Formats: sequence, structure tokens, C-alpha cells
Amino acid sequence: MTKTRKPDLRVEIAGIKFSNPVMGASGTFGYGEEYIKYLDLNRIGGIVVKGLSSNPNPGNKPPRICETPGGMLNSIGLENIGVDAFIRDKLPLLRKYRTKVLVNIFGFTEKEYIEVARKLDSAGGIAGLEVNISCPNIKKGGISFGKTPRLTYKLVKKLKESVSLPLIVKLTPNVSEITEIAQAAEQAGADALSLINTLNGMAIDIKTKMPKLGNITGGLSGPAIKPVALYMVYSVYKKVKIPLIGMGGIRNFKDAIEFFLAGATAVSVGTANFINPKVLEEIVTGIENFLIENKIKSVRELIGGMEGF
Repeated sequence: MTKTRKPDLRVEIAGIKFSNPVMGASGTFGYGEEYIKYLDLNRIGGIVVKGLSSNPNPGNKPPRICETPGGMLNSIGLENIGVDAFIRDKLPLLRKYRTKVLVNIFGFTEKEYIEVARKLDSAGGIAGLEVNISCPNIKKGGISFGKTPRLTYKLVKKLKESVSLPLIVKLTPNVSEITEIAQAAEQAGADALSLINTLNGMAIDIKTKMPKLGNITGGLSGPAIKPVALYMVYSVYKKVKIPLIGMGGIRNFKDAIEFFLAGATAVSVGTANFINPKVLEEIVTGIENFLIENKIKSVRELIGGMEGF
């Protein structure tokens, strides 16, 4: 009896070797420890720790989450414990696992981004940095770093010159042409790109005539945004040479495979974790079974493999 050989799920992004292409997305996977009782962290390719700033950030006033048809709105406001507390209190536990640890970072000035990045660069146990460029630059009138190619290029270039860890730049979809931002990040030295961040949205309670979020507007995530995310991954894949991590509405292995076919090397799963905290492991198993059933030796064969590309 011939034993079925397991397919190769390994992928490499920015020099980081992942055991498989499935990660927990920033902002939805906490600091990793929150999911330990639900799934085996070693079974997933990586985790992306929620955004860290130089100092603790309390976030926005409540309510901060609102369900929508096919998704959810959030206005958490980048609440976090600060980079120093993360390194001291959270990182030691994560170092015990084989899964790759990526840390999302943000700042409201270039100086803050660089300060956070440098601290993590020397911490040990971190595979790479995911740079959230959706934050408003308070020294430039509040326009987001990721809204223009020029601001994107400038920030990424300075970060690249400041740290040795791989830089994965997370793109916002709330721009007129995402491919221009992607190309600017690549030219500045980004090692990879992750896309997409949440779409701008809002909801109103018709009885109270009040917004359902304390911050009025928030970020839309979940299955409703998957077609937009897929389109943007496909569009960016055709314009850059660096690897892409796709995200936006992924609920199961079929969704993940769509992203691979559109050009993503790996996927990051967010909102689905709130519905099913075991979903990441289920997606890994689903991808593996799909490859076996279709006699595909490596998940890498799927990347950018859409017919008629």
C-alpha cells in the first residue's frame, strides 16, 4: 500500500521561512497568548501581534465594535500596552513556540515609528515587522502616511535604514490607486507587503439617530470586503516583485486559495478568529487536503496561478 506523501506547505517571505502560509492577523490575534487554549500555535505559520506604539495607548471611547451584514466595524483606536511592556511581559512566552512572530508597529510621527522599530529589532525572537502606514502623520496635517506615494516612500526608507529586521508594509485600501503606494514602498526597500487593511465605514442607529461607534467611523472587515481585497492583491501582484500577504474576509481554506491564485504568498486571517478561534488550524488542514486531492506537491505552485492572468 502506497503511503500518501504530504504536500509541502512551506513558504518564504522576506527571508522568513514559514512552515505554512497561514497567519493570525494583527488586531484580531491579540498578543498570541489569548489563543493558546484554543489552538496549537506551532500548527500555524505565524502570528502578527497587534499594533504597538512607543507608549501605552488607551484607544477610542466605546462602543468600539459593531456588527454589520457580512462583517464588522471596529474603532478600537490602536489600543495597546506599548512596546516596552510587550518585550518584557509578552515576548518571552512567544519565544517558546516555533511559529514565526511578526509584530505590527505604528506611530504618529516618523520618529515614533523608528523608536518602536529599533526596540523590537534588538529584542530577539521576532521574525519581522509589519508596518501599519494607515496612521495620521500629526506633523503633516493629519494625512495618513500610507495615503501618498511620497509619504510612504519616505517613512519606509527611514525605517529600512534604521533596522535589520525584514519590513512588511501593510497597505490601506482607502486610497485612489493602491498600486502606486505599493510601488513606492517597494522602491523604498520594503521586503514584502500585506494587504488590505480595513475599509472606512460607519453605521447609524435609526432609533437614537446616533452613530453605533463611539468614534463615529471605523474600519470594515470580514467577508464583505473579500472581493475588494482579492482585487487589490491581484492588482498589486502585477506591479511589484516582492511577496504579498493577502488578507480581508478569509473564512476558510477556499478563500485562502483564492488569494494564492491572485498572487499572495501567504494569508493573514482576522475577523474569522472572533467567530471560530480554531479557524487558523482548520484552514491549514483544508489547504493540505486540497493539495492532496488535486495532486499538487507544493502550495507555492498556486501563487499567481489564476488562469488567464
